Amino acid sequence: MHTKQEKLEAFSKLLDIMDDLRVGCPWDKKQTFDSLRHLTIEEVYELADAIIEKNPDEIKKELGDLLLHIVFYAKLGSENQDFDIADVADAINKKLIFRHPHIYGDVVVKDENEVKENWEKLKLKEGKKSVLEGVPKSLPAMVKAMRLQEKAKGVGFDWDNKEQVWEKVREELNEFHDEIINKNTEKMEEEFGDVLFSLINYARFVGINPETALEKTNKKFIKRFQYLEEKIKQEGKNLQTMSLEEMEKYWQKAKNNETEK
Repeated sequence: MHTKQEKLEAFSKLLDIMDDLRVGCPWDKKQTFDSLRHLTIEEVYELADAIIEKNPDEIKKELGDLLLHIVFYAKLGSENQDFDIADVADAINKKLIFRHPHIYGDVVVKDENEVKENWEKLKLKEGKKSVLEGVPKSLPAMVKAMRLQEKAKGVGFDWDNKEQVWEKVREELNEFHDEIINKNTEKMEEEFGDVLFSLINYARFVGINPETALEKTNKKFIKRFQYLEEKIKQEGKNLQTMSLEEMEKYWQKAKNNETEK
């Protein structure tokens, strides 16, 4: 691993390169906050993929791409005389020190839950009107649900145990099923949302990140389905003309192939 001085030198070089690109590269010269926004979101998802794949080299690469975006935004801010990279670092330094009084003050905490509770209380002291203000509106719905529940928990609004949450899941499933019987599409949608919200809540109680769990299932489905397609192609058959029963046999082969590895 590198020394602190080497890390500072590497970051300083990145700042110099950013200055050069902003002056000399036609593409970099044209970029704005708005034009970079969607690219930054894409980079975050690529980092998330690398983390799920547990690929250190890709994680390092994607972190570099994301760091470049942070430096780029800071460069744009400095050109507008709004802020620079030092202001960005100073702001997060001050926030971390203020929100960690158990490290930089005399507050005593017994576990991570108390740390989270203090974090939310300190946010309110900073002037936020609601503990839910920090949840971005544009977050994907599943991630947003998880964050809303975590925020509410931070101020004590939560179930006592996972059995209560599981009972809520069962209750919401029954209500969803009732609306299916009633054929009320609007109510079905509403109750289905409640089912998902309660399942996400239960996942939180048992220590599962629902977004990660679903993405792993997505990847598993892709792998199995592509195995199915390849095997059917190898045998000279046509996927479009096969019955569901025939496809199911190949699907089981795909599952068995995973077990054998």
